[in-house]
Amino acid sequence: MSNVLFLSLSILLLHKLKTMTAAPRITILLEGEGGTYQPGETLAGEYWVDGLEPEQVKAVEVSVLWHTEGKGEEDLAVHDFWRYEADHGRPFLSRIGGPFSTVLPAGPLSYDGWIVKIKWCVRVRVFPRHGREVVGERGFLLGDVQRPPELKPTTD
Repeated sequence: MSNVLFLSLSILLLHKLKTMTAAPRITILLEGEGGTYQPGETLAGEYWVDGLEPEQVKAVEVSVLWHTEGKGEEDLAVHDFWRYEADHGRPFLSRIGGPFSTVLPAGPLSYDGWIVKIKWCVRVRVFPRHGREVVGERGFLLGDVQRPPELKPTTD
């Protein structure tokens, strides 16, 4: 076997081992500066997955959603959703990932209160053929968010 062929096969094997042993990682990039968007604007970006080979993935879900945090029950609502399945007409070829785009709704607006918070995000869920799903999120603000003023105790 020639040295060039041996070197090429070694590099290929190292790449395969690296992707098999590395924890999968999801990267989500949003267009625009600052991560603040207004109702009616287009939220666009792209995502990709590292650490999994395309043939290892059964499906990918991308959603734009809001959820609450704080006291009481947590709420969650999905604004837009896409599901890509490897076995149904959209095989994952050389890379797992792609663009997304949606027009943002009138509300609810992001809110950073003391008791409850409303948070928006892009969530990507990857379902491998074997093993646990991998989830990545990228938060953004819908509307101009201001923190409520600090409560100060009164001294009477």
